[in-house]
Amino acid sequence: MKLSGSILLGEGTIPPFALFLFAAEIGKLLQQTGWVARIVLLILLSFSVFSWTLIFQKVSLFSRLKRQTSKFLHAFRASERLPEPRVLASAAGGSPLVPMYAVAYQELSGQLQGTNPHQKLKSANAVHVVMQLASAEEIRKMEDWMPWLATTGAVTPFIGLFGTVWGVMDAFAGLGTAGAASLRAVAPGIADALITTAVGLFTAIPAVIAYNHFLHDIRDFASRMSSFAAEFTARVEKQFAS
Repeated sequence: MKLSGSILLGEGTIPPFALFLFAAEIGKLLQQTGWVARIVLLILLSFSVFSWTLIFQKVSLFSRLKRQTSKFLHAFRASERLPEPRVLASAAGGSPLVPMYAVAYQELSGQLQGTNPHQKLKSANAVHVVMQLASAEEIRKMEDWMPWLATTGAVTPFIGLFGTVWGVMDAFAGLGTAGAASLRAVAPGIADALITTAVGLFTAIPAVIAYNHFLHDIRDFASRMSSFAAEFTARVEKQFAS
């Protein structure tokens, strides 16, 4: 496949000179903006860069957690007896189910040892509770920096709107100074308004989409962790409560 001379986009192509023309037009618009619009654009750019960095990190994180969780459940269900936590950790150390299993195994071992000669389970509810606490801690880790995406999606359109309002005010001020309605008088203010509005939306929309997607992933993990806690407790009761 030859890519020289054009850039593929879907079924069509974009000639390189079209990209240069687009960049040149954006540069002209930026030259017409005032200092307020440039500050607004700098703030929006900072939000956008940090948000995209966070989005890529979260995508990589949840993809890895899903793979490791599938490996963990496969290893756990393939064993008839409860395997050692280090065995499962070596097979799927990145799964949030690993710390849940470790604390549950420790609680179970404490109940079966000491003054318990018949190796009977004393309290299945205690095992379930420690797993729930570990699950809550893992979910809290997954939610790190999620408020930033929510804040970006909620705030940046209003930051862009501020630039829009300021641009309109500048345009009216230009009309008053020129004394007549002319494109030269209103062009800088309109440029401020259009650019800040567009950049504000460009920053907010991906953040909102990513936030909703990651929130769905977190809820899915919470459901899987709750199901695993019930599965582990039922298995423990079956083996040690009788």
